Amino acid sequence: MLRLIVPAIAVVLFYLEPVFGLFSPLDIGGEYRYLIPRFLIMYLIFISIYYNRNRAMAYGLLFGVLYDVFFLDIIGLYSFLYPLICLIASFIVKYIHQHLIITTVISLVLVTGLEFVLYQFFLFIGLTDISLQVFISERLIPTMLANSIFLVVLGWAFKYVINARLLQRLNQPN
Repeated sequence: MLRLIVPAIAVVLFYLEPVFGLFSPLDIGGEYRYLIPRFLIMYLIFISIYYNRNRAMAYGLLFGVLYDVFFLDIIGLYSFLYPLICLIASFIVKYIHQHLIITTVISLVLVTGLEFVLYQFFLFIGLTDISLQVFISERLIPTMLANSIFLVVLGWAFKYVINARLLQRLNQPN
């Protein structure tokens, strides 16, 4: 049963992102702030760091394609970026300790990079015309605050579940 928990959490997070996206935009002081939930990619980063890079990249490819198909009209953007971010996370952790706080910071930095790459891509193809300053103040900062709260609340649970699955896998006879 524990074998199915890691992908089941990924599926749940995939479906929860649009639900939390319904709370956006927030009207704060007469200005709109957009919160973009990135729960799934943060979970995939945790899988890449604590469990298995190849498994995280496979999940990233699968959920990236699903994200492209269901939420975006550009096929290939998320299906390329999600596995790439998992790969980058696994390379970074080779040189840095796998502590939960470090993993949280790595996740937030990589999600910031993802948001910036997406902004640059959409700016390049003409789907957005907001300035970099507006992007940072209205989208990036609120998004990172919301995602950091999510990680602070559930980061330890991610690590616990992934480590439990890893221990179960290591104790199974071949």
